[in-house]
Amino acid sequence: MGNRRHGAARRGTGPAVIGTAIAAVVAAAAGVGAYALAGDEEDGDGARATATAERVRTGPLTAAEVTSTARRFLTAWQSGRIAEAAAATDAAAAAKDLLTAYREDARIEDVTLTPGTPAGTEVPFSVKGTVVWKDTRKPLAYDSELTVVRRTGDGEPRVRWRPAVLHPALRDGDRLVTGESGTPPVTALDRAGGKITTAKYPSLGTVLDGLRDKYGDRAGGTAGVELRVVRGKESTAGKLSDKTLLELTEGTPGTVKTTLDPELQAAAERQVARKPRASVVVTRASTGEILAVANSGHGFNTAFQGSLAPGSTMKVITSSLLIEKGLAAADKPHPCPKYVSYGGWKFQNDDKFAIKGGTFKASFARSCNTAFISRARKLADDDLTRQAKEVFGLSRNDWAIGVPSFDGAVPVQHDAPMAASLIGQGGVRMNPLNMASVAATVKSGSFHQPYLVAPSVDGRELATASRRMSSGTLAQLRELMNYTARYGTAAEAMAGLSGDVGAKTGSAEVDGQKKPNGWFTAYRGDLAAAGVVQSGGHGGDTAGPIVAALLKAGG
Repeated sequence: MGNRRHGAARRGTGPAVIGTAIAAVVAAAAGVGAYALAGDEEDGDGARATATAERVRTGPLTAAEVTSTARRFLTAWQSGRIAEAAAATDAAAAAKDLLTAYREDARIEDVTLTPGTPAGTEVPFSVKGTVVWKDTRKPLAYDSELTVVRRTGDGEPRVRWRPAVLHPALRDGDRLVTGESGTPPVTALDRAGGKITTAKYPSLGTVLDGLRDKYGDRAGGTAGVELRVVRGKESTAGKLSDKTLLELTEGTPGTVKTTLDPELQAAAERQVARKPRASVVVTRASTGEILAVANSGHGFNTAFQGSLAPGSTMKVITSSLLIEKGLAAADKPHPCPKYVSYGGWKFQNDDKFAIKGGTFKASFARSCNTAFISRARKLADDDLTRQAKEVFGLSRNDWAIGVPSFDGAVPVQHDAPMAASLIGQGGVRMNPLNMASVAATVKSGSFHQPYLVAPSVDGRELATASRRMSSGTLAQLRELMNYTARYGTAAEAMAGLSGDVGAKTGSAEVDGQKKPNGWFTAYRGDLAAAGVVQSGGHGGDTAGPIVAALLKAGG
């Protein structure tokens, strides 16, 4: 993370004229709950020691309470009355610190706040202001929202404080700073030498931020002056990069070349745009080069940094383990009952199906959960963890792809959670980058760490796996994936794709979601890809068409 420098704090910003929209809210809320607001304006979160139990407010917030509280906060913030604005929140001290930094560190002046139509307890609002650096002034505009809650203790309505109220890009511990950037900008290029921009590829904003953080200091550029989100400890632990919000004076960018294929990247952008919360990655199986990455939600790079249960796509790894240990073989009989119990949990298949007299290949192609759970009692707790690390290079926390990424997690578990991990539930967590790598490992025969920037650019070492599957295990695993692509749950999505293909579908149940996350991982020729559609349903119907379209586009 680069060091962000900014000038001395700037004080004395004058308040702006209150917008007519706020004034309208004031008029609508006048006189509502006056007894509760009296005396509150100055002391904020101070305890109401004299309040009696009879005066504690309970129950749902009224529309008048929501609009009145939002009006107090927005009017005070706009007028520069920071203490008063902070007092209208449920965390006055934290709010005061960030509101002060908004004026003094971010150097944002002439703020105008315009509330939108409340939706229950949420109030959207627009922000317009001017960012000032010496003699340079640039307009700033964005949208945010606040939520009104009852304060713990006395039930008074207050704005629930979180940094995102100030700006939606902020998380706990983050700051807005205007000043000379410690990290020069970079111009990212695709593998053909074309310039990568968010106008051309909307998904790549987080990727460009990550490239700047890692390579800005060494790519030959010079820093400019910017308004940026400077990440705090919590955000950096989550591998979030600093983010430029507004450029006041241009720096001179350096150049970083990536492995992205312009045609595949454009196709990936089009594919994910068709479904909400979709993410996909395409790699070259023989080398690990990342050829495309896209997310339909542009605020977080789920494709590289997501941490989601992969569902039945995990059965690719589990199958390699069972075959190695002699607990399964592609063409040998293998039980797939309707139910199996292990560790106190009762497991079942989708729609409670069973396969009578079937082979392991049939269970894999149909994605039979019980066929895998039935072997749990013959496995050690750490067998799956070791297989993921030693053969597939996962869950080691040592990938260096060129931007922040999550390397998957396959923790050692016991009893029922260990059994659940065999089918991609329990504590197992992956993202499309990880699962594309799994398909690539099967196709190429060995693990090649994915990368977006060639290691020769900065001399970094790529992660390696400690061993390879035996030729017999690999041949059976390819047979399983090919059969699934031709005749199993992946057949519809993969229809029409010729050549050497393999695939596996997956669905992962998530608490609170009506539909599971749909997963799909596949290879064709030297391309390997994986995708997820969150809350989408079965992987063959949701992520499958996205992945298959990209494998087709890649030839």
